[in-house]
Amino acid sequence: MARAKSNQPMLPFDDEASGPAELPEIKSLAEAAIAVQGCTRCSLYQFATQAVFGEGPAEASMMFVGEQPGDQEDLAGKPFVGPAGKVFDQALAAAGIDRDRVYVTNAVKHFKFQPRGKKRLHQRPNGGEIRACRFWLDLERAFVKPLVTVAMGATAVQSLLGSSATITSLRGAPTQLEDGSWVMVTIHPSYLLRMTDRGDVAAEREKFEGDLRAAKALEGKLAGAA
Repeated sequence: MARAKSNQPMLPFDDEASGPAELPEIKSLAEAAIAVQGCTRCSLYQFATQAVFGEGPAEASMMFVGEQPGDQEDLAGKPFVGPAGKVFDQALAAAGIDRDRVYVTNAVKHFKFQPRGKKRLHQRPNGGEIRACRFWLDLERAFVKPLVTVAMGATAVQSLLGSSATITSLRGAPTQLEDGSWVMVTIHPSYLLRMTDRGDVAAEREKFEGDLRAAKALEGKLAGAA
């Protein structure tokens, strides 16, 4: 099992990307969910409909972190409600995980896209945007205190474990953070939607579901030892 440094929650004034952020002291997850709507830590807020904060029990022992909201999430204000969300829900069910008992969020809270006619095409957040939004993810982790966090996709992996971390190198082996919690790395469910070969999709879906089962097993082991 690998070990990595955790990202300690930054103070509201410590904003590398956009300078000081005039935010009041945030004392709870509910207050953070409200405060994020006024976030200007990077330029993405100018184009998105709203910030999409996480949802789930405030003391969930498992947290799932995706990359960023998609088009439907941006409009609904909820994480994982679009096509990738359907794949995610199916995988959770296959792994025996109740979505209502886990906390689900994204590394970046605003939708980054490129207009293409009436469509808004997803664009991957850059390093500065990921660093700027880590403030909110760190707050979520600090308040929820999950035993296991599942990083889904490269952006989530970079946010939680650093820019040198990759899915290929970390998938299948838990990584412990300095706070004692663990991170499991896997693909983002949208990856399955981009694949074209049915055989490849079936194999990757099975592997994805296996990653979620492994995370559940780890959470159960840790909870039992607590």
